[in-house]
Amino acid sequence: MRLGVLDVGSNTVHLLVVDAHPGACPLPAHSHKAELRLAQLLDDDGAIGPHGVDRLVSVIKEALQAAEDKGVEEVLPFATSAVREARNADDVLDRVRVETGVELQVLTGSEEARLTFLAARRWFGWSSGKLLVLDIGGGSLEVAYGIDEEPDAAASLPLGAGRLTAGWLPGDPPDPDDVRALRRHVRTEIARTVGEFSRLGTPDHVVATSKTFKQLARIAGAARSAEGLYVQRELKRESLEGWVPRLAAMTEQERAELPGVSEGRAGQLLAGALVAEAAMDLFGVERVEICPWALREGVILRRLDHMESL
Repeated sequence: MRLGVLDVGSNTVHLLVVDAHPGACPLPAHSHKAELRLAQLLDDDGAIGPHGVDRLVSVIKEALQAAEDKGVEEVLPFATSAVREARNADDVLDRVRVETGVELQVLTGSEEARLTFLAARRWFGWSSGKLLVLDIGGGSLEVAYGIDEEPDAAASLPLGAGRLTAGWLPGDPPDPDDVRALRRHVRTEIARTVGEFSRLGTPDHVVATSKTFKQLARIAGAARSAEGLYVQRELKRESLEGWVPRLAAMTEQERAELPGVSEGRAGQLLAGALVAEAAMDLFGVERVEICPWALREGVILRRLDHMESL
C-alpha cells in the first residue's frame, strides 16, 4: 500500500510518501516539505499565535492535496515538541481537525526517542549490537539506548536547534558571550541524563539521525546526499570540535554557503553543533554513523508491524 507520514515538526511540515507492505523495506515515493519553524513562532506566553496557526492549517491542506495526488491510501499524521509544548496546543489541534479533518497525534518526547530508535535498529540490524541513538530536532534532543527494538532507556531534552537559536543566539554572527552561555546550558542539561545511560554499559554502535547531524557530517567531509542512502557517512568528534568555533564566527549567510547546508537551516546550525558536540563529549563518543532513517520511518515501521499482527 502507499502510506503517507505527515510530520508536523518544530522546523518543517513534511509529508513523506512511501510504498510499503509488512516484511518489506518502505520505498520512498514522494516528499513534500514546507518550512514553518513553529518552534520560533511561539509568543511570550508560549502559545502558537494566530498567524502561526493559519500557516499550519494552510500547509497541512497543501500536504493532504499532495497525498491525494500521489494516491496515498492512509495518512499517518503526528506532531512533535513545538505543538506538544505550546500553551494552546488543544486549541491548535481542534482547529486543525475542524479545518482539515486531520487528527494530529501528539507524540511524547519518549515516543519520539523510541520510534527513532526503532528506525535505526531496523536500518543497522541486530549485528550492530547495543545501540546509542542521538537525534537533534528543531525543538528537542532525543537519546535512546538498547539492544532490542525497544530501547532500555530513552530521554527527550528541550535542546532542539531551532528552539535554542531563537532563545539564546539573537545576533548574526552571535555574540561570543551568548555562545558560551548556550554551551554551558546545553552541557548542564545533557549531563543530568548521562548517568541513566552510562549504567547500561558501553554501546557497540553509536548512531545519529536528523538534518542537523547530516549537515554537520557533510561540512566535515561526508558524502553528498546525491551519492545515495547506502553510502556510509560518519561524523567524528574531533572534526566537529574544529568546526564549532568556525561556525560561531560565521554569519547565517556564510553558513548557508557551506556544502550541504540549506538556507533555511543555516541560522540554527551553530546551536545544533553545540548540542552535537556536547552529546558526543559527555557520552564519551568519538564518532557517530549517520542513519538515513529517523522518526518518520519509525512511525511507518510501527504501523506496518501493527498491520502484520492483525
